[in-house]
Amino acid sequence: MSFSVGFDTSNYTTSCARFDGVGGVNSGRLLDVKPGELGLRQSEALFSHVKRLPEIVEKLGKTDIIAVGASEKPRETEDSYMPCFLAGVATAKSLATLLGVPYFGFSHQQGHIAAASWSAGRLDLLEREHLAWHLSGGTTELLYVRPMGVAVKCEIIGGTQDVSAGQLIDRAGQALGLQFPAGKALDALSKSASVMDMYKPKVAGMSFSLSGVEQKMHKMIDSGESAENVAYFTLRSMIAAVEGATKNAMAKFGDLPVLYSGGVASNSLLRKTVQGGIFAEPQYSTDNAMGTAILTWRAVNADG
Repeated sequence: MSFSVGFDTSNYTTSCARFDGVGGVNSGRLLDVKPGELGLRQSEALFSHVKRLPEIVEKLGKTDIIAVGASEKPRETEDSYMPCFLAGVATAKSLATLLGVPYFGFSHQQGHIAAASWSAGRLDLLEREHLAWHLSGGTTELLYVRPMGVAVKCEIIGGTQDVSAGQLIDRAGQALGLQFPAGKALDALSKSASVMDMYKPKVAGMSFSLSGVEQKMHKMIDSGESAENVAYFTLRSMIAAVEGATKNAMAKFGDLPVLYSGGVASNSLLRKTVQGGIFAEPQYSTDNAMGTAILTWRAVNADG
């Protein structure tokens, strides 16, 4: 069986995936972060990817590779750049050259959309207009997505104006003494909350600010509020902002499908609260290379 192979080396995860046109396998591992720290510098992330890639690729096993792709940058704009993606690009281009197969480059964001669409059973979204949230540690963007060749074009139409959803979650986790990234632990804590309280961030059109949520979260901790209640408050307040911006976007763009991608989209409270959203399986919401492998498959088959 023939496969396309994709690489994605974000600032959080080293990933490699294979795809056969219908299904596939993703091999990935979070980068190691020292206790108490909120992420890695780009130089540290790049070095970690270089060390980690052989282990990640080995887990995929031997495959008949017909094309190789990689996430080259955060977004598909000319000025988008992040050094950590160089590790995956260099590996992918070297592999393609040695095998004599084509190489294709995409953006990390395009990969998220493709992986989430495929996992949700909605690859048709790559062929039609829709709205999408990219909710992660570094990004909280509401996107207007349109087909663009074998991939998609993502236009930012809203989202946070300051703190990202992932940053808010990780800062709450740090304040509560949780390990980075704190998403899973905060999600688990929220399920045992005794006070279902939230802060309603001001939503201006399709944009909002989460700094107010962060400030009140710290005040709750300082006042001795339980970790469970702080976790619920933080997550539910963030979700309220997302819901408000989504409602306003649908009023402007019409009743389009709304896809949720990015690591924060794996949060169980978000998935339970949001009505009518399209969600991937949690492992394909977080950073992964499956979307890049899918787009690479589409590209090589489009070229014949």
